[in-house]
Amino acid sequence: MATLTHHDHNQEPIVIIVGAGPAGLATAACLTKFSIPNLILEKEDCYSPMWKKYAYDRLHLHLAKQFCQLPHFPFPSSSPTYIPKKEFIQYLDDYVSHFNINPLFKRTVESVCFDESTKKWNVKVRIGNSGEVEGYFSKFLVVATGEASYPFIPKVPGLESFKGEAIHTTQYKNGEKFKGKSVLVVGCGNSGMEIALDLANYGAKTSIIVRGPALFVLINLHDGTDTLDIKRNGIFGVNVVEVQGSIHSGGLHNGDVKQVVDVGTYQKIKSGEIQVLPAMTRIAGNDAVFENGKSHQFDVIVFATGFKRTTQKWLQGDDYLLNEEGFPKPEFPEHWMGKNGLYCVGLSRRGLYGIAFDSQNIATHINSLL
Repeated sequence: MATLTHHDHNQEPIVIIVGAGPAGLATAACLTKFSIPNLILEKEDCYSPMWKKYAYDRLHLHLAKQFCQLPHFPFPSSSPTYIPKKEFIQYLDDYVSHFNINPLFKRTVESVCFDESTKKWNVKVRIGNSGEVEGYFSKFLVVATGEASYPFIPKVPGLESFKGEAIHTTQYKNGEKFKGKSVLVVGCGNSGMEIALDLANYGAKTSIIVRGPALFVLINLHDGTDTLDIKRNGIFGVNVVEVQGSIHSGGLHNGDVKQVVDVGTYQKIKSGEIQVLPAMTRIAGNDAVFENGKSHQFDVIVFATGFKRTTQKWLQGDDYLLNEEGFPKPEFPEHWMGKNGLYCVGLSRRGLYGIAFDSQNIATHINSLL
């Protein structure tokens, strides 16, 4: 049975931050600007693991850099408008160094509860694979586990019988090893569309599932233009909206239309290099069967099906801030503050721009209470 170690109360942080992604780092930096002691707990062995360990090679930020910089630390003027993965990781390294941020790694949070008697949060974490359990106390708690916490692969009937390779996007780096193979991408968000393009560029026979009849938006990123030229096209029975123009901080709002940043995938679909398929109903051996009754054989399936959050499994006593999916119940812009000193950052579905907004609000509010 694991022993529980409680840390010296004299060294107890005022704020505990769960998660060392950009959201957690930004919050720590903002608190540090106010000289508020804080501690980040991270389940992985590095900060920003989604970028450092689980992002594909050709990934770029999809918004201009002025909407993606973290608080109190702008991107260098020499950096490109749309920051590539390697340069963003370097930016995060510089950010951590500049603000002297020192997360505790390999700390998986197992339970968090608010103690009414002490008015403090009681946090229990498990260290790596050792089985040792540590306990921490803090007046304030910030959930910074992000929108992309745990890879999600849907339960497709027959998937366990698939004779090829089935992976999540977090396991995909580039399409080099898939050249000449038949690859199905499941999911038509930004990651799915960009990975489909990458596969096609490497010579894979690429298909992507786009579940109709909902429209999806492809946005070509061009600097220096505010013009939106919207054209509606039908491709393989799937409705496509192409939007050419620049993205603003507020984003584009087209009702329930899915917004996808186009980096070249649209032309590959038009030319037939990328095949668009409807929803998949089941898998039989190497065949994927689709809702139109047709089946196609694949060597590889890449699931660009997003992530799930597990906050509801370890956060106890919160019935106000987060729902069962791990997203805020209060509407933006009041989404970041709960009760009893509980906050969340980076969960407003506004990317890095939302992280900057949340982290500065949280630090300012905690400082006002202190």
